[in-house]
Formats: sequence, C-alpha cells, structure tokens
Amino acid sequence: MKPGLLSSALPRTVVTLGFVSLANDAGSEMLTPLLPIFLTATLGAGPAVVGLIEGVAEATASILKVISGRLADRGIGAKRLVFTGYGASTVARPLIGLALGWSWVLALRFMDRVGKGIRTAPRDAMIAGAVEPASLGRAFGFHRALDHAGAVVGPLLAFMLLSLGADVGHVFFWAIVPGAIVMALIVFGLPADGPAEVAVPPPISFRALDPRLKALMIAAGLLALAALPEVFMVLWATAAGLPVAMVPLAWALASAVKMLVAMPAGHLSDRFGRVPVLLVGWSLRVALLLSLAAVTMTGIWIWVLFVSYGASLAVTEAPERSLVGDAAPAGLRGTAFGVYHFIVGVFALPGAFMLGLIWQEIGSAAAFCTAAGLTVVAAAAMIITLYAGQRRLAR
Repeated sequence: MKPGLLSSALPRTVVTLGFVSLANDAGSEMLTPLLPIFLTATLGAGPAVVGLIEGVAEATASILKVISGRLADRGIGAKRLVFTGYGASTVARPLIGLALGWSWVLALRFMDRVGKGIRTAPRDAMIAGAVEPASLGRAFGFHRALDHAGAVVGPLLAFMLLSLGADVGHVFFWAIVPGAIVMALIVFGLPADGPAEVAVPPPISFRALDPRLKALMIAAGLLALAALPEVFMVLWATAAGLPVAMVPLAWALASAVKMLVAMPAGHLSDRFGRVPVLLVGWSLRVALLLSLAAVTMTGIWIWVLFVSYGASLAVTEAPERSLVGDAAPAGLRGTAFGVYHFIVGVFALPGAFMLGLIWQEIGSAAAFCTAAGLTVVAAAAMIITLYAGQRRLAR
C-alpha cells in the first residue's frame, strides 16, 4: 500500500465506532420513521404529543451527556460508558412495540435517550482524541457517514418487514438484532480502557472559552430551538400524499444522501474552515424551510424536499463537532462535548413542543417559517459572538 494511503488511514477506534453507529442506527431508524405514525394512527396522539415526546427524549439525552463527558474526563473508562449507553438503548427500543398508550412510548424513549446521553460525549471525545487536529473533520465526517448508512439500512429493513406482512409493533421487536451486533462490536472491536486514573478536571468558565467554541454554543442553543424534528417531515410528507408504506423508503433515501454529504462536508471544513461550511449549511436549511412553507408540493417534489432537508442537516454535523474538538482543551474534551450536546438538547424540548403546537394550532407553514426565522437569528448570533471574541483577543 502506498505511504499516502497508510498515512490517511483512520485509526481502529474511529473505524470501530463508525460501524457501531452504523449498526445502532440501523436498529434505531427501523423505528424512527414509523414512530409518529404509531403514535398518531395507533395510539391516537396528536402532533403536540409527538413534539413533546421527541423534545423530552432529546433533552434527557443532553443532560446526561454533560455528566458522562465529565465522568470520562475524571478517568471513568470511556469504553465502559459507551457500552452502558448502547446497552440501555438496545433493551428499550424493542419494548416500544408493546406500548398501549403514548405515555408508555414516552417512558421507553426516555430510557433509549438515557442510553444516548451516557454514550455520546465519551464516544465523541474518543474520536477527537484518536486523530490529529487537521483530520478532525474527516474523522467526524466518516463517523457521521456510517451513522447515516445505518439510517439507510434500518428503514429498508422496516420496509421489508412491512412488505412481508409484519405490523408496526413487530418491526419494533426486530430492532433487537442490530442492537446485539452493536454490543459485540464494542466488546471485541474497541481497545480496553486503560488503568483508571482519577483526575479532577478544571471547571469550564463560559467567559474563558475559545471564541469559536463560545459562538458555537450560543448558535447551537438557538438552532436546537429552531430545529424542526425530522419526524415532523414524515407528518408533512404523508399529509402531502406520500403513502405510509413509502415512508421507510423516503427515510432511507434521505439517510443515503446524508451519508454522501457528511464526509465531504467534514473534508471541506478541514480545508476551508468550520464557520464557512456551517453558514452554507444553515443557509440551505432556511431556504428549504421557506420553500416548504410557501409551496404546496405533490408527487416527486415531496421526495425532493424530504431528501433535501435531510441533506441540509448533514452539511453541518461534522463541522460542528470538529469545531468543539478544535477549541476544547485536551483535559476538558469530554466535558466540552457534553456541554455542547447538553445545550442542543435542553433547547430541543421547548423547541420541538413549540413547533408542534404551532403546527397543530396554526398550520405547518407557520411552523416552517418560525423555524427558518430562528435559524437566521442563530447564524447571526454566531457571527456576532465570534467577531466580538476575535476582536478582544486581538487587543
């Protein structure tokens, strides 16, 4: 093999965690596109309840990400935290098929997201610590690409099961299979944790943060408030005429496009900088949200907008995580990723519920316009904060 290829190879930890995310998302995304239909058509819940459940789930995960990131910085084994987190999700997901009411789904989604909260910050810190700073975008882009590859496989598996006559509840049960693969990959693929070294990392002071990280944290909170949950895109697509049986295929196609976008976006952020790529992705998101609000789509255009919205989200994933990795001190890397994910999730709860309520009481167009407006405010806040911080450093 040529030296250039050897030098560009990603380390075992990054590759293994990529395939862990592929298998995990295959199990998760078997269920996610069907969940709003299960809640509304089977259990009789409304859009506000769908938003509440998704918001509570993400907020729960985000609170725990701070704790788990801090534990990793204090010397608790990252592999142990990753194993525990993925294990909780593997147990919770199949049980959703037994739910008799939306409150059951809320409880099990809570357990699933507890698992996500435990694993995410240590996992991201492991990826950031395994590569050189100049390759962070490529490493996170690889991870996000495989994560989205799992989101292609999962809906296709769900479509196959539905085509064979399985009901939605049975599709949930089958999620145990990719979950078992996840656990095997972690046990046998990740290197063992080193000897426990109890450390006391310094506290994070917001005023002392790198200006790039401070600006991203502010923007991340506003963007989470503005983020239209992708399950709402399912409600929009089915209301516009997409058959329910086609929902898993549309979800899989959107995930395939995300997979193709994520790694090049990470590469571009390594080459041209994180902020320019973020601004491009956020601008694309605003344009699509306004298009969804302004135009009644039918036929092929439902698929085009459904897929394009997912692509706009994928553009910013690797650059955001890479910016955290760039700016966080080595001894606070887990905590920094935890705080980043915490801010995203804690604003996701009121944001998802607010947009769901606007959708339910006023209409989907009002929800899309609200999300677009808040996205513009978030991008402006990041630019202003970043510029002010750089001016202070230049003095």
